[in-house]
Amino acid sequence: MALQMDVASRNARLDVIESTAGASCSMEIRTGAQPANCATANSGTILATLDLPADWMAAAAAGAKAKLGTWEDASADNPGVAAHFRVFNSQATKDETTCFLQGSVGEGSGDLSLDNTTIAAGQTITITGFTLTDGNA
Repeated sequence: MALQMDVASRNARLDVIESTAGASCSMEIRTGAQPANCATANSGTILATLDLPADWMAAAAAGAKAKLGTWEDASADNPGVAAHFRVFNSQATKDETTCFLQGSVGEGSGDLSLDNTTIAAGQTITITGFTLTDGNA
């Protein structure tokens, strides 16, 4: 039998992700395979570094939590094909060595969805979708 939780508990688990990470996190979009886990060193080439909004995730509802506000980088750092992302602590510390969330990138797919995964240097990058969904429904 699978473990099941009520919606309020699932929402609470999701909401603690943003409060643990803090406000105004930064995100890197990178080429290549994502590392085995968040404790593993960064991999691939940085295509873009985004400063996420101060309140970067909506409140969890029905066991899911979606991005809040506009997530965009007006000028990509390097050309390449986006394959994974990593989210780091507050922009103020610019601690891009301590990853707390990572996942795949796709165009209309992946954990993080972009408007275009083939990136040219200087291109505007727009994140079109990002939702965290809690299990144990």
